[in-house]
Amino acid sequence: MKNAPNLLDRRRAVAAILKDRGDLLVVTGLGSPSYDVHSLGDCAANFYLWGAMGSAALVGLGLAQAQPDRTVVVITGDGEQLMGLGGLATIGVAKPKNLVIVVIDNNHFGETGMQQSHTGLGLELASVAQACGITDTKLVRDLEGAEELRGEIHRPAAGPRFFVVKVKAENLPRSLPPRDAVYVKNRFRAHLGLAPI
Repeated sequence: MKNAPNLLDRRRAVAAILKDRGDLLVVTGLGSPSYDVHSLGDCAANFYLWGAMGSAALVGLGLAQAQPDRTVVVITGDGEQLMGLGGLATIGVAKPKNLVIVVIDNNHFGETGMQQSHTGLGLELASVAQACGITDTKLVRDLEGAEELRGEIHRPAAGPRFFVVKVKAENLPRSLPPRDAVYVKNRFRAHLGLAPI
């Protein structure tokens, strides 16, 4: 199965997953995942990470713990998640019921020149997540599967969920979200009803 072609368009996949998102809080990983989410329309409930490679899942964990009544969805890439593998162990131990990690996996390091990543060499991130104690994992290779994830994200869960969405390796036009980190932070805090800091 690891050698099956990755034919899913990343923007269509992300659009299917976040369609009718309701009150989801979305944390995006560095680079293409931020562009993908922003291409659907900027939103105060999006927390875009700039220059924080490897930390998207852990930022999602902290947010899920601070906002236990809200579902937190992390949209990140395979390169970013590979840099944050240790964070999966922490998430597996913490077991937040409201955290969903979606890895958009193109088997490449898209932000540094499209070098082949470990997932392109056979590493299965869903298996790594399971080994870290995240038992609800899924590998998605088609648009129907991405659409099914949307329903799963909105259902109650017993613990964290980890979904890998296999997509084509391509550099799409960038849809740039706000790059002012203080602005993004304070806008997000205001969305949560918190004062700026």
